[in-house]
Amino acid sequence: MIQLKTILNCVDNTGATLVECVGNLRMKRHAKIGDRIIVVVQKTRSFGENSPGGATAAAGASRVKRGDIKHAVVVRTRKKLQRKDGMVIRFDDNACALIGKNGDPLGTRINGRFAPIKPFRSVFHEILRRAMTRVVQGIVGSELRDKQWSKILSLAGMHA
Repeated sequence: MIQLKTILNCVDNTGATLVECVGNLRMKRHAKIGDRIIVVVQKTRSFGENSPGGATAAAGASRVKRGDIKHAVVVRTRKKLQRKDGMVIRFDDNACALIGKNGDPLGTRINGRFAPIKPFRSVFHEILRRAMTRVVQGIVGSELRDKQWSKILSLAGMHA
């Protein structure tokens, strides 16, 4: 659950690394995965002339500056998320991807993996219970797809 003053990682390549939530457009107290929030950029990546990529990396990093107010969509939360099939997913961090006011992503790539779409089935109840709670590092594909964020999903690579 993301609320005011929550610090999130930025998982796209806009140049922002840390952002702070300053508003929730869902008009509720907490934002969940797939919800739209308003953030302020707290920290940016520093691309200099000595970094790999040189001028091309600096051009990509100039999309946002520290203090910019942007819209974002939440792609990962530390709060456990239970799916309708009973699978519980929890991430290691809170993360978001920056978007424009019209809903288009600002970055051209999203870093991170997808959470598994199908739960792991097992014969033994204890193994099944442990398998249903997974700590994953990535993006929840089915939840973002349900909330019509297919543009965000298309920027993320399909990693196994």
